[in-house]
Amino acid sequence: MSDRKAITPPHLYRNNDKAVGVGNAFWDMSERNGLAGIVAELQDGVLRTGVGHEFVNFTCCSYLDLDSHPKVIDGAIAALRRFGVLDHCIPRSRVQIPALLELEASLGELFGATVVSAISAGVASAGLLPLIASGHLGNGIRPLMVFDKNCHVSLAGAKPTCADETEVVTCGHHDLGFLEDMCKQYQRVCYVVDGSDSLGGYAPVQELGALQEKYGMLVYYDDSHSISAYGERGIGYVRSHGPVLDERTITVATLNKAFGTSGAAILLDGYQKTTLRVIERFAGALCYSQPMNTAAVGASLASAEIHRTEELPALQQRMRDNIELFDTHIKTEQTGTTYPIRVVPMTDETVIESGRRVYEAGFYVSPVFFPIVARGTAGLRVMLRAGHTDEQIRRLCAVLIEVGAQQAAPLPEEAPLLEETAMPEEAAR
Repeated sequence: MSDRKAITPPHLYRNNDKAVGVGNAFWDMSERNGLAGIVAELQDGVLRTGVGHEFVNFTCCSYLDLDSHPKVIDGAIAALRRFGVLDHCIPRSRVQIPALLELEASLGELFGATVVSAISAGVASAGLLPLIASGHLGNGIRPLMVFDKNCHVSLAGAKPTCADETEVVTCGHHDLGFLEDMCKQYQRVCYVVDGSDSLGGYAPVQELGALQEKYGMLVYYDDSHSISAYGERGIGYVRSHGPVLDERTITVATLNKAFGTSGAAILLDGYQKTTLRVIERFAGALCYSQPMNTAAVGASLASAEIHRTEELPALQQRMRDNIELFDTHIKTEQTGTTYPIRVVPMTDETVIESGRRVYEAGFYVSPVFFPIVARGTAGLRVMLRAGHTDEQIRRLCAVLIEVGAQQAAPLPEEAPLLEETAMPEEAAR
């Protein structure tokens, strides 16, 4: 064995040794404290575990609660009955049922773009980004691929495959100066970034638009957290504020979050049919025999119709009201924004214990700390939804203050006392 050659990994674009070595300790600690691996059934907005512990989920991305909307459920069932198949298992480049085309036409009208559907946003990015790197999705020039330091793992995971096609670098979070320097040095630059961050906040789309106009920079956004939750008819933050909506801007967004269904939408502007065929044929797993299944298509068609009614702005307003109510009780870096995610500051040493106490009090918020966030910036991530009641939000805030939320604002007199928060007789752990 001693004469056999060992592998020394280059770790140019990823490092599983570091990720697993550091991150797994966090997940193990979370699981030991009952904050990971939870199994529970949902009924009337409340989750119940097998041992009878009930809790309200404040770590769920269905910001408008459309995933349980009766019309969305009925749409999934109706599509199954109409098309008579769950998953027509063949690449769509060869044979497809009309369901996908109907959905893409509906979403295209809704979002004002050419839409290509995918089974997930992660699959879409894994397929699209290497095509951008090779110049086949763009103007034919291989761009320098600049990945934002904080971009989602579904984007960052494409670095190695992009690096086989072009040069890849990582820049600081929203580092506009670095981007302009790269634009001055390279024929073309593609910036890969979240349009809406999973820890709160939006990309500087106006400033990025200026770089696009000046240098022809391409921007690849993942706007999953703002689609449906933000903008008229739920078009999201990027398409609401982005000044450049042509072939220099590509947006991908999951339909699993505020849209309330399953799958993903790729939003394109200015691309010819020939380019769409390249995507269908060469975008990796996006081309395999797993398009969105029929139930997901039917649910998405139903959700798209809800987006065209007055119900959508009513749900968006209810979500914003809940965000404002939370902000009156707890102050965070996100306070005052329309973003539905709040990270309540904690220390690395207290965040797991605090999360456990919140869970035992009947609410689930996810603890986040390094490597999910930078060292020294641990916190409890709270996701606010249209379906949360005022009472639930006030009671959660009372518990957060009790467990030591930093920068907490005093509760108003009408907020219930901590003693009114139901403590379960039997905790999950």
